[in-house]
Amino acid sequence: MALIFEFEQHKPMALQGKFSCEAGQLLALVGPSGAGKSSILRVLAGLMKPAQGRIEVGGQVWLDTAQGIFETPQQRRVGLVFQNYALMPHLSGAANVALALQHLPKGDRLAEAVQWLKRVRLTAAEAMRRPAQLSGGQQQRVALARALAREPQLLLLDEPFSAVDQMNRESLYRLLAELRADLNIPIVLVTHDLNEARMLCDKLVVLDEGRVLQEGPAFEVHRRPRNSRVADLVGIQNRFHGRWVGQASVAGSGVLHWTRSLDVQHADSDNSFELIVKDKGKIPDGFPVHWVVHADALALKPANYTEPRAGFVALPVQVDVHRDLGELSLIDLTMTVAPFETLKMAVSGPQRLSLNKGAPCVVEMDLSLIHIMPKKH
Repeated sequence: MALIFEFEQHKPMALQGKFSCEAGQLLALVGPSGAGKSSILRVLAGLMKPAQGRIEVGGQVWLDTAQGIFETPQQRRVGLVFQNYALMPHLSGAANVALALQHLPKGDRLAEAVQWLKRVRLTAAEAMRRPAQLSGGQQQRVALARALAREPQLLLLDEPFSAVDQMNRESLYRLLAELRADLNIPIVLVTHDLNEARMLCDKLVVLDEGRVLQEGPAFEVHRRPRNSRVADLVGIQNRFHGRWVGQASVAGSGVLHWTRSLDVQHADSDNSFELIVKDKGKIPDGFPVHWVVHADALALKPANYTEPRAGFVALPVQVDVHRDLGELSLIDLTMTVAPFETLKMAVSGPQRLSLNKGAPCVVEMDLSLIHIMPKKH
Protein backbone atom coordinates (compact mmCIF):
# COMPACT_ATOMS: atom_id res chain seq x y z
CA MET A 1 0.00 0.00 0.00
CA ALA A 2 2.96 2.33 -0.61
CA LEU A 3 2.51 5.93 -1.78
CA ILE A 4 4.68 7.17 -4.68
CA PHE A 5 4.28 10.83 -5.59
CA GLU A 6 5.98 13.00 -8.24
CA PHE A 7 4.84 16.53 -9.09
CA GLU A 8 5.86 19.66 -10.97
CA GLN A 9 4.19 22.91 -11.94
CA HIS A 10 5.09 26.59 -12.23
CA LYS A 11 1.69 28.31 -11.97
CA PRO A 12 -0.32 29.33 -9.99
CA MET A 13 2.22 28.16 -7.41
CA ALA A 14 5.57 26.55 -8.09
CA LEU A 15 5.70 22.92 -6.94
CA GLN A 16 8.44 20.44 -7.69
CA GLY A 17 9.73 17.22 -6.19
CA LYS A 18 8.99 13.63 -5.36
CA PHE A 19 8.72 11.42 -2.31
CA SER A 20 7.41 8.04 -1.21
CA CYS A 21 5.86 6.58 1.92
CA GLU A 22 5.47 2.90 2.78
CA ALA A 23 2.39 1.33 4.36
CA GLY A 24 2.50 1.86 8.13
CA GLN A 25 4.90 4.80 7.82
CA LEU A 26 4.17 8.37 8.82
CA LEU A 27 5.78 11.00 6.62
CA ALA A 28 5.93 14.61 7.84
CA LEU A 29 5.98 17.61 5.50
CA VAL A 30 7.82 20.50 7.15
CA GLY A 31 8.75 23.96 5.96
CA PRO A 32 7.87 27.63 6.44
CA SER A 33 4.46 29.14 5.71
CA GLY A 34 3.90 29.24 1.96
CA ALA A 35 6.28 26.34 1.31
CA GLY A 36 3.54 24.31 -0.39
CA LYS A 37 2.71 21.78 2.32
CA SER A 38 -1.07 22.16 2.22
CA SER A 39 -1.01 22.41 -1.59
CA ILE A 40 0.66 19.00 -1.75
CA LEU A 41 -2.04 17.58 0.52
CA ARG A 42 -4.70 18.99 -1.81
CA VAL A 43 -3.01 17.35 -4.79
CA LEU A 44 -2.92 14.01 -2.96
CA ALA A 45 -6.60 14.32 -2.01
CA GLY A 46 -7.61 15.13 -5.60
CA LEU A 47 -8.70 18.67 -4.73
CA MET A 48 -6.03 20.16 -7.01
CA LYS A 49 -4.41 18.90 -10.21
CA PRO A 50 -0.75 19.76 -10.89
CA ALA A 51 0.52 20.60 -14.36
CA GLN A 52 2.63 17.44 -14.29
CA GLY A 53 2.54 14.62 -11.80
CA ARG A 54 1.95 11.03 -10.89
CA ILE A 55 0.38 9.49 -7.78
CA GLU A 56 0.37 5.77 -7.14
CA VAL A 57 -1.09 4.20 -3.99
CA GLY A 58 -0.91 0.46 -3.45
CA GLY A 59 -0.26 -0.13 -7.15
CA GLN A 60 -3.32 1.93 -8.20
CA VAL A 61 -2.66 5.03 -10.28
CA TRP A 62 -4.68 7.99 -9.02
CA LEU A 63 -2.96 10.59 -11.16
CA ASP A 64 -0.82 10.44 -14.28
CA THR A 65 -0.89 13.65 -16.28
CA ALA A 66 1.17 12.10 -19.07
CA GLN A 67 -1.52 9.44 -19.61
CA GLY A 68 -4.53 11.64 -18.87
CA ILE A 69 -5.46 9.83 -15.64
CA PHE A 70 -7.10 11.86 -12.88
CA GLU A 71 -9.26 10.20 -10.25
CA THR A 72 -11.66 12.53 -8.43
CA PRO A 73 -11.67 12.87 -4.63
CA GLN A 74 -14.72 10.61 -4.55
CA GLN A 75 -12.86 7.91 -6.48
CA ARG A 76 -9.81 8.03 -4.19
CA ARG A 77 -10.04 6.36 -0.79
CA VAL A 78 -8.46 9.19 1.16
CA GLY A 79 -9.03 10.12 4.79
CA LEU A 80 -8.42 13.83 5.44
CA VAL A 81 -8.24 15.48 8.88
CA PHE A 82 -8.36 19.28 8.76
CA GLN A 83 -6.75 21.73 11.16
CA ASN A 84 -10.14 23.25 12.05
CA TYR A 85 -11.93 19.85 12.27
CA ALA A 86 -14.60 20.85 9.64
CA LEU A 87 -17.41 19.23 11.64
CA MET A 88 -21.08 19.91 10.95
CA PRO A 89 -22.19 21.95 14.01
CA HIS A 90 -25.85 20.86 13.88
CA LEU A 91 -25.00 17.13 13.89
CA SER A 92 -23.82 14.89 16.72
CA GLY A 93 -20.34 13.43 16.66
CA ALA A 94 -21.76 10.08 15.51
CA ALA A 95 -23.80 11.74 12.77
CA ASN A 96 -20.68 13.55 11.56
CA VAL A 97 -18.83 10.24 11.29
CA ALA A 98 -21.87 8.65 9.58
CA LEU A 99 -21.40 11.12 6.70
CA ALA A 100 -18.36 9.04 5.68
CA LEU A 101 -20.40 5.81 5.73
CA GLN A 102 -22.71 6.45 2.78
CA HIS A 103 -21.75 3.09 1.32
CA LEU A 104 -23.59 1.32 4.18
CA PRO A 105 -27.37 0.86 4.51
CA LYS A 106 -28.88 3.94 6.16
CA GLY A 107 -29.96 2.02 9.26
CA ASP A 108 -26.43 0.73 9.92
CA ARG A 109 -24.52 4.00 9.60
CA LEU A 110 -25.05 5.46 13.08
CA ALA A 111 -24.17 2.22 14.90
CA GLU A 112 -21.01 1.84 12.80
CA ALA A 113 -20.11 5.47 13.50
CA VAL A 114 -20.35 4.87 17.26
CA GLN A 115 -17.97 1.90 16.89
CA TRP A 116 -15.43 4.10 15.09
CA LEU A 117 -15.73 6.69 17.84
CA LYS A 118 -15.06 4.00 20.43
CA ARG A 119 -11.82 3.20 18.57
CA VAL A 120 -10.68 6.78 19.12
CA ARG A 121 -11.74 6.55 22.80
CA LEU A 122 -15.01 8.46 22.86
CA THR A 123 -17.91 7.03 24.85
CA ALA A 124 -21.38 6.37 23.44
CA ALA A 125 -22.66 9.39 25.41
CA GLU A 126 -19.95 11.66 23.98
CA ALA A 127 -20.72 10.34 20.49
CA MET A 128 -24.24 11.76 20.77
CA ARG A 129 -23.08 15.30 21.62
CA ARG A 130 -22.78 18.08 19.10
CA PRO A 131 -19.33 19.60 18.42
CA ALA A 132 -20.01 22.66 20.61
CA GLN A 133 -20.53 20.29 23.56
CA LEU A 134 -17.17 18.59 23.02
CA SER A 135 -13.67 19.75 23.96
CA GLY A 136 -11.12 20.55 21.25
CA GLY A 137 -9.44 17.18 21.75
CA GLN A 138 -12.77 15.36 21.53
CA GLN A 139 -13.68 17.22 18.35
CA GLN A 140 -10.36 16.18 16.86
CA ARG A 141 -11.12 12.55 17.70
CA VAL A 142 -14.47 12.86 15.88
CA ALA A 143 -12.64 14.26 12.84
CA LEU A 144 -10.12 11.42 12.97
CA ALA A 145 -12.88 8.79 13.30
CA ARG A 146 -14.67 10.30 10.31
CA ALA A 147 -11.48 10.11 8.22
CA LEU A 148 -10.88 6.48 9.23
CA ALA A 149 -14.50 5.41 8.68
CA ARG A 150 -13.90 5.55 4.92
CA GLU A 151 -11.29 2.80 5.45
CA PRO A 152 -8.84 4.89 3.45
CA GLN A 153 -5.81 3.74 1.51
CA LEU A 154 -4.08 7.01 2.44
CA LEU A 155 -4.52 9.22 5.53
CA LEU A 156 -3.75 12.95 5.28
CA LEU A 157 -3.36 15.10 8.43
CA ASP A 158 -3.25 18.88 7.93
CA GLU A 159 -1.80 20.30 11.17
CA PRO A 160 -4.35 18.26 13.12
CA PHE A 161 -3.01 18.98 16.61
CA SER A 162 -2.30 22.70 16.42
CA ALA A 163 -5.66 23.81 17.84
CA VAL A 164 -5.60 21.65 20.98
CA ASP A 165 -3.76 22.19 24.27
CA GLN A 166 -0.56 20.34 25.14
CA MET A 167 -2.24 17.72 27.35
CA ASN A 168 -4.78 16.80 24.66
CA ARG A 169 -2.06 16.93 22.04
CA GLU A 170 0.06 14.32 23.81
CA SER A 171 -3.00 12.10 24.24
CA LEU A 172 -3.71 12.38 20.50
CA TYR A 173 -0.06 11.54 19.74
CA ARG A 174 -0.42 8.28 21.67
CA LEU A 175 -3.71 7.50 19.95
CA LEU A 176 -2.21 8.02 16.50
CA ALA A 177 0.76 5.81 17.39
CA GLU A 178 -1.63 3.00 18.42
CA LEU A 179 -3.83 3.37 15.34
CA ARG A 180 -0.86 3.27 12.97
CA ALA A 181 -0.15 -0.36 13.82
CA ASP A 182 -3.71 -1.37 12.89
CA LEU A 183 -4.15 0.84 9.83
CA ASN A 184 -1.05 -0.23 7.87
CA ILE A 185 -1.48 2.57 5.32
CA PRO A 186 0.73 5.54 4.39
CA ILE A 187 0.10 8.61 6.57
CA VAL A 188 1.15 12.12 5.49
CA LEU A 189 1.29 14.81 8.19
CA VAL A 190 1.66 18.56 7.65
CA THR A 191 3.08 20.33 10.69
CA HIS A 192 4.90 23.52 11.69
CA ASP A 193 6.04 21.89 14.94
CA LEU A 194 9.50 20.37 14.45
CA ASN A 195 9.35 18.53 17.78
CA GLU A 196 6.03 17.00 16.71
CA ALA A 197 7.54 15.91 13.40
CA ARG A 198 10.55 14.33 15.11
CA MET A 199 8.34 12.57 17.66
CA LEU A 200 5.84 11.08 15.22
CA CYS A 201 7.38 10.62 11.80
CA ASP A 202 9.43 7.90 10.15
CA LYS A 203 10.35 10.09 7.19
CA LEU A 204 10.80 13.80 6.81
CA VAL A 205 10.23 15.84 3.64
CA VAL A 206 11.66 19.37 3.88
CA LEU A 207 9.95 21.91 1.62
CA ASP A 208 10.79 25.47 0.70
CA GLU A 209 9.10 27.65 -1.93
CA GLY A 210 7.25 24.62 -3.29
CA ARG A 211 10.37 22.49 -3.80
CA VAL A 212 11.43 19.33 -1.99
CA LEU A 213 14.88 20.11 -0.60
CA GLN A 214 15.46 16.79 1.13
CA GLU A 215 13.64 13.54 1.88
CA GLY A 216 14.75 10.81 4.24
CA PRO A 217 14.48 9.31 7.71
CA ALA A 218 14.16 12.09 10.27
CA PHE A 219 17.35 10.97 12.01
CA GLU A 220 19.37 11.22 8.77
CA VAL A 221 17.97 14.63 7.79
CA HIS A 222 18.90 16.07 11.19
CA ARG A 223 22.36 14.56 11.19
CA ARG A 224 23.17 15.19 7.53
CA PRO A 225 21.15 18.09 6.10
CA ARG A 226 21.68 18.55 2.37
CA ASN A 227 22.49 22.25 2.69
CA SER A 228 22.38 25.15 5.13
CA ARG A 229 18.77 26.00 4.21
CA VAL A 230 17.65 22.51 5.26
CA ALA A 231 19.65 22.90 8.48
CA ASP A 232 17.74 26.11 9.19
CA LEU A 233 14.33 24.64 8.38
CA VAL A 234 14.74 21.57 10.60
CA GLY A 235 15.99 23.66 13.51
CA ILE A 236 19.65 22.62 13.73
CA GLN A 237 21.12 25.18 16.11
CA ASN A 238 24.82 24.38 16.03
CA ARG A 239 25.74 25.55 12.52
CA PHE A 240 29.08 27.21 11.96
CA HIS A 241 31.36 28.77 9.32
CA GLY A 242 34.61 27.25 8.17
CA ARG A 243 36.99 26.51 5.32
CA TRP A 244 37.78 23.09 3.92
CA VAL A 245 41.58 22.79 3.76
CA GLY A 246 41.89 19.36 2.16
CA GLN A 247 43.17 15.89 2.85
CA ALA A 248 44.80 15.19 6.23
CA SER A 249 47.77 12.93 6.87
CA VAL A 250 45.43 10.15 8.06
CA ALA A 251 43.73 8.30 5.19
CA GLY A 252 40.02 9.10 4.86
CA SER A 253 40.35 12.27 6.92
CA GLY A 254 40.44 15.95 6.04
CA VAL A 255 41.23 19.26 7.68
CA LEU A 256 38.44 21.72 8.51
CA HIS A 257 39.36 25.20 9.72
CA TRP A 258 36.79 26.55 12.19
CA THR A 259 37.36 30.24 11.68
CA ARG A 260 37.83 32.71 14.51
CA SER A 261 36.64 35.55 12.27
CA LEU A 262 33.97 35.95 9.60
CA ASP A 263 36.66 36.16 6.91
CA VAL A 264 36.25 32.49 5.96
CA GLN A 265 37.98 32.83 2.61
CA HIS A 266 41.31 33.74 4.23
CA ALA A 267 41.16 31.39 7.22
CA ASP A 268 44.45 29.73 8.13
CA SER A 269 46.07 28.08 11.12
CA ASP A 270 46.67 31.49 12.73
CA ASN A 271 43.05 32.66 12.80
CA SER A 272 41.16 29.37 12.96
CA PHE A 273 40.86 26.18 14.99
CA GLU A 274 41.77 22.97 13.17
CA LEU A 275 39.43 19.97 13.20
CA ILE A 276 40.29 16.58 11.69
CA VAL A 277 37.08 15.13 10.25
CA LYS A 278 35.88 12.56 7.71
CA ASP A 279 36.80 13.34 4.11
CA LYS A 280 34.26 12.20 1.52
CA GLY A 281 36.24 13.75 -1.33
CA LYS A 282 33.37 15.99 -2.45
CA ILE A 283 34.60 19.47 -1.47
CA PRO A 284 37.44 21.27 -3.30
CA ASP A 285 40.45 22.37 -1.26
CA GLY A 286 40.15 25.88 0.11
CA PHE A 287 36.35 26.00 -0.31
CA PRO A 288 34.26 27.96 2.24
CA VAL A 289 31.75 25.74 4.06
CA HIS A 290 28.96 25.59 6.60
CA TRP A 291 29.17 22.74 9.05
CA VAL A 292 26.79 21.35 11.64
CA VAL A 293 27.21 19.09 14.62
CA HIS A 294 24.39 16.94 16.00
CA ALA A 295 23.49 17.13 19.69
CA ASP A 296 24.53 13.46 20.07
CA ALA A 297 28.11 14.56 19.34
CA LEU A 298 28.35 16.87 22.36
CA ALA A 299 29.06 15.90 25.97
CA LEU A 300 29.59 18.29 28.87
CA LYS A 301 32.70 17.65 31.01
CA PRO A 302 34.30 19.30 34.09
CA ALA A 303 36.55 22.32 33.56
CA ASN A 304 39.68 20.24 34.31
CA TYR A 305 38.94 17.70 31.54
CA THR A 306 41.92 17.80 29.15
CA GLU A 307 42.27 14.28 27.69
CA PRO A 308 39.59 13.70 25.03
CA ARG A 309 39.11 10.25 23.57
CA ALA A 310 40.54 9.41 20.12
CA GLY A 311 38.35 10.97 17.44
CA PHE A 312 37.08 13.63 19.84
CA VAL A 313 38.17 17.17 20.67
CA ALA A 314 37.91 19.03 24.01
CA LEU A 315 36.61 22.60 23.74
CA PRO A 316 37.04 24.95 26.75
CA VAL A 317 33.76 26.87 27.14
CA GLN A 318 31.99 29.24 29.48
CA VAL A 319 28.27 29.34 30.28
CA ASP A 320 26.78 32.51 28.80
CA VAL A 321 23.03 31.82 29.12
CA HIS A 322 21.22 29.27 31.30
CA ARG A 323 17.47 28.64 30.86
CA ASP A 324 15.82 26.29 33.34
CA LEU A 325 12.92 24.34 31.78
CA GLY A 326 12.14 22.11 34.74
CA GLU A 327 13.78 18.74 34.07
CA LEU A 328 15.89 20.20 31.28
CA SER A 329 18.20 23.19 30.92
CA LEU A 330 19.11 24.99 27.71
CA ILE A 331 22.56 26.56 27.82
CA ASP A 332 24.50 28.84 25.49
CA LEU A 333 28.26 28.43 25.64
CA THR A 334 30.99 30.81 24.48
CA MET A 335 34.30 29.39 23.26
CA THR A 336 37.86 30.65 23.09
CA VAL A 337 38.48 28.68 19.87
CA ALA A 338 35.67 30.54 18.06
CA PRO A 339 34.76 33.57 20.19
CA PHE A 340 32.15 34.97 17.78
CA GLU A 341 30.18 31.68 17.74
CA THR A 342 27.80 30.20 20.34
CA LEU A 343 27.45 26.50 21.10
CA LYS A 344 23.97 25.46 22.25
CA MET A 345 23.18 22.40 24.35
CA ALA A 346 20.29 20.82 26.24
CA VAL A 347 21.43 19.37 29.58
CA SER A 348 19.60 17.18 32.08
CA GLY A 349 20.59 15.52 35.34
CA PRO A 350 22.37 16.88 38.40
CA GLN A 351 25.30 18.38 36.47
CA ARG A 352 23.09 21.22 35.25
CA LEU A 353 22.68 22.54 38.81
CA SER A 354 26.18 24.03 38.76
CA LEU A 355 25.88 25.63 35.33
CA ASN A 356 25.50 29.25 36.39
CA LYS A 357 26.37 32.13 34.10
CA GLY A 358 30.13 32.44 33.77
CA ALA A 359 30.85 28.88 34.94
CA PRO A 360 33.78 27.27 33.06
CA CYS A 361 33.50 23.74 31.66
CA VAL A 362 34.55 21.64 28.67
CA VAL A 363 32.56 20.25 25.78
CA GLU A 364 33.81 17.00 24.26
CA MET A 365 32.86 16.88 20.57
CA ASP A 366 32.68 13.71 18.46
CA LEU A 367 34.42 14.65 15.21
CA SER A 368 32.80 11.77 13.31
CA LEU A 369 29.38 13.43 13.69
CA ILE A 370 30.38 16.70 12.05
CA HIS A 371 28.60 17.22 8.73
CA ILE A 372 30.07 19.66 6.21
CA MET A 373 28.16 21.53 3.48
CA PRO A 374 29.81 23.72 0.79
CA LYS A 375 28.71 27.34 0.75
CA LYS A 376 27.06 28.64 -2.40
CA HIS A 377 28.98 31.46 -4.08
